[in-house]
Amino acid sequence: MSAINTNDFRFSMPLSIRWNDLDPLNHVNNVYYFEYFQIGRGHYMLAASKQWDWTKNMFVIAHIECDYYKELKLTAKQPSIKLRTSTIGSKSFEIEYLITSLDKENNEIIHAKGKSVQVLVDISIGKSVEIPDWLREDLTQYEPVLS
Repeated sequence: MSAINTNDFRFSMPLSIRWNDLDPLNHVNNVYYFEYFQIGRGHYMLAASKQWDWTKNMFVIAHIECDYYKELKLTAKQPSIKLRTSTIGSKSFEIEYLITSLDKENNEIIHAKGKSVQVLVDISIGKSVEIPDWLREDLTQYEPVLS
């Protein structure tokens, strides 16, 4: 794993690990990381774009991936999910994710890193659309790396 600077991820929120997320090895089952990504993504969009409205705006996930580095357990100290938009295209944008917690010395542990590609769609016609200027501006202002 190459060095990841968690400070490059402006958005962070606590992660609630549920008992049913665990597998027989007593750590979070791999499929739940994608659910954590989805939960984080919902909150991230509202933080990154004050104009975003889930009743009017929509995207579909064209691609999603996750690399697992260290098991995540129910007893993890301050588990969190961190997100950032890393690239913006004409009709799509890429979000990166980190699942982290703290060790006994309060050093950050990265449990997993993910990435997804969102394609904006007009749900009334069921087709992809260009990213509107207001969303591009909001994401660029929220994420300094995009400037």
